[in-house]
Amino acid sequence: MIEAQDITLRIGGKSLLDRVSLTCRPGTVTALVGPNGAGKSTLLSVIAGDLMPDKGHVRLNGKLMSDLKVHDLAQLRAVFPQGSAIRFAYPVREVVSMGRAFRDLSPDGDDRAIDAAMSQAEIMHLSWRDAQTLSGGEQARTTFARVLAQDCSIVLLDEPTAPLDLRHQERVLQASVDLARRGVTVLAVLHDLNLAAAHADRIVLMRNAGIAAEGSPSEVLTEARIEEVYRQQVCVITHPKRGCPVVLTTA
Repeated sequence: MIEAQDITLRIGGKSLLDRVSLTCRPGTVTALVGPNGAGKSTLLSVIAGDLMPDKGHVRLNGKLMSDLKVHDLAQLRAVFPQGSAIRFAYPVREVVSMGRAFRDLSPDGDDRAIDAAMSQAEIMHLSWRDAQTLSGGEQARTTFARVLAQDCSIVLLDEPTAPLDLRHQERVLQASVDLARRGVTVLAVLHDLNLAAAHADRIVLMRNAGIAAEGSPSEVLTEARIEEVYRQQVCVITHPKRGCPVVLTTA
């Protein structure tokens, strides 16, 4: 599970996070949403161990972040970073296999895990392509496959659907839901409120370096709250099949 307590971070005199506390339990998908600059990706980076807060602390599965080395983190959490461009000319399969590199797992299961991850991401046909020759969406799916292959109990996703087409947005988020149903703790930064509403168990709405609201999609995604936080008029209706909120702009 993820426990962040009173996280405060200032950079260059600007407050990026202000006493933010967040708990994400195993078996759930939590979506971090909010306007640009609200602090979503910064909070995810702190939870991943990539940024150290000025105040507060993070625990992953009960272990204090400040006590964990890089190798320890690789056993606990897999990270899909914002902007999934691949900067090195490795074959796609080798990029996916990097998810296994620092895990304390038997190598006997590596090929099976890599194949399963690539199949889930629908990139098996790209196995021996130079990863730098892929489209943005194909690179994102390759990065997601690496996350799956790492096989961690905590998965952190920063805008995983941004470069993806409609089908693969649904597949990536449904795969995240499937992970949660197997007991994984999933925390994802999403800009699309409708994708968040359709797939997340819980939504955390951020604004001005803090948390404005948190709860189920129907509790958080109300017209009044969205209009206040995003400064945009909306209409919220109920999805006819999924039963979740659907946010439509009205002006």
